[in-house]
Amino acid sequence: MLATLALVLSLHAAAQPSEVLREMRIQGNILTADEEVIRLSGVAIGSLVTPDTPAEVAARLRQTKRFEQVDVLKRFASIEDPSQIALVIILDEGPVSIEPQRDGPPRIVRKRGLSLQFLPVLDFEDGYGFSYGVRSALPAPLGAGSRLSFPVTWGGTKQVGAELDLDRPRGPLAVLSRFQVGGSLLRREHPFYREEDDRARAWVRAERVLAPGLRAGGLARLQHVSFADRRDRFTELGADIVFDTRIDPALPRNAVYSRAAWSRLDFARADAAHRTELEARGYVGLLGQTVLAVGVQRKDSSRSLPPYLQPILGGMSSLRGFAAGSAMGDTLAAGSLELLVPLTSPLSFGKLGVSAFVDAGAVYDKGQRLADQRFRRGAGGAVWFSAAFVRAYLAVAHGIGGSTRTHFGTTLAF
Repeated sequence: MLATLALVLSLHAAAQPSEVLREMRIQGNILTADEEVIRLSGVAIGSLVTPDTPAEVAARLRQTKRFEQVDVLKRFASIEDPSQIALVIILDEGPVSIEPQRDGPPRIVRKRGLSLQFLPVLDFEDGYGFSYGVRSALPAPLGAGSRLSFPVTWGGTKQVGAELDLDRPRGPLAVLSRFQVGGSLLRREHPFYREEDDRARAWVRAERVLAPGLRAGGLARLQHVSFADRRDRFTELGADIVFDTRIDPALPRNAVYSRAAWSRLDFARADAAHRTELEARGYVGLLGQTVLAVGVQRKDSSRSLPPYLQPILGGMSSLRGFAAGSAMGDTLAAGSLELLVPLTSPLSFGKLGVSAFVDAGAVYDKGQRLADQRFRRGAGGAVWFSAAFVRAYLAVAHGIGGSTRTHFGTTLAF
């Protein structure tokens, strides 16, 4: 029986026509002529094509060190005859420049040097003020999908740092969707204590997409902190998971966002602490473009943390109508209800709209119960604008039992 089955399979395989290379299409090459690419590929028209041929051709071209990225795709050269195969070779030779010549046509040459890019940074964070500066970046230092950048900012947040970002890394890190490593020196004034918070930190972060809208991450970080008369050093190991179905984060509709994070903080001169963060937001589409947004958040720790790590109540992040840094504690609980009304067409480049909201929040120390807390409340309205690389938000809110405050936030990023 087995011999008969083997004979049938062998006859079936023999009846299948061999795949033959009939066409080669070269794309993306500027410095290297098509004929040279074909020579370097090691195959020729009329060659037999095996399942391993595309990978073998890509490997040969990468070994030449002439191309930053190589992709080889197998396609059918004929609809009527599936044995006729075309190979599509897509190349990236990196940055090139055109040098004009006095006599003859311009010359195309490969760019040398670092090819740094410079991007402006403009940010306003409630409680910390404006930060401005520049981020210089070196694209693809470790191949496609990598970026080495150097942020430098002044103002509310003074920072200098270096960050390496790998999107869809290869090699041993290929199981990850994103990998980051970096370090920075940072100074900002604490909005509650009005003391300088100086930090030197280094970190490594990894992320993996588990399913559409679902991703998990891990973090390892070392920090040296100088705050008022304190000098601390601690390490942090943490993990988080995010579920996000928003298609447009600027104006979500019928979507949810949730995040859960845990981290362990080990201090040089104190016991370890476990910190947790929970956040959930829901967006329900109503009449027309109107959206009702509901959000809740909670931040807590297993023991009382140093003052520079404690959650802060107030401002746009938790309780509008009260200044950022109005109160602090070991545990923060807050929620909001907001009605978003876009004023522009969904097809417009930028989105302009207004909203009305109600916020509530409280912070309290370890040992106290949430049920015993008196929640502060704020209510008001806002106007907001969002485009491809700029976001701005202006809100006027009244803190019930307090005063009326204006909150402003903006981000300019590329």
